[in-house]
Amino acid sequence: MSNSSNFQRPDGRAWDQLRPVHLQQPFTKAPAGSVLAKFGDTQLICTVSIDEGVPKFLMGSNQGWLTAEYRMLPASTIPRQQREFAKLSGRTQEIQRLIGRSLRAALDMTAIANYTFTVDIDVLQADGGTRTGGITGGFIALKAACDRLLAEGKIERSPIRKAVAAVSVGLIDGKPILDLNYQEDLAVSVDMNVVMDSTGKLVEVQGTGESDTFSRSQLDQMLDVADKGIKELLALSY
Repeated sequence: MSNSSNFQRPDGRAWDQLRPVHLQQPFTKAPAGSVLAKFGDTQLICTVSIDEGVPKFLMGSNQGWLTAEYRMLPASTIPRQQREFAKLSGRTQEIQRLIGRSLRAALDMTAIANYTFTVDIDVLQADGGTRTGGITGGFIALKAACDRLLAEGKIERSPIRKAVAAVSVGLIDGKPILDLNYQEDLAVSVDMNVVMDSTGKLVEVQGTGESDTFSRSQLDQMLDVADKGIKELLALSY
């Protein structure tokens, strides 16, 4: 693929290069699993808490459940975010549903029968990629929580069927770039979030033409770049 664009990434990265990744775990004592996940200047606390019991729709099914909550802390952006209480924004609801769907794809729910896992993603600092970072960091915390439950003898086998991770991709001047920071996110003509598992299968793809349309070949190019980045993230986290 030729590089005919004059666009230079603000931090000097190559087009297909991830931001520096730093994963600190465990990060807090109370939850079953926790990690401070940093992707460039985006920083998130990802925790997993475990409770006995399942929602009513799963009672008697011999299955467990996983749900996710996502929040941006007030000082995570400039200007300050308004704190969300009972009424969540549409964006927040959409992101936490995405995180929940993505992490449930990693689990065998019968192995956590009668347990509910709650994944909390709290954004300390936002510089693009908070939802994809929440999925990647959330999985790391989830695996730690599962390992703890197994070590305590509360489950008989690990419920982790496969790992999951996610990354953003965008098009600038028709060229795919990996792992967008906020400045790049504003500049791209097409924005995409890709979730994949450790077998190479897609869990979810969210692609939007922000200021332009994109072709089938450009979609394939973006997925190829995302595949490269996700494999690198999985190698760090699993």
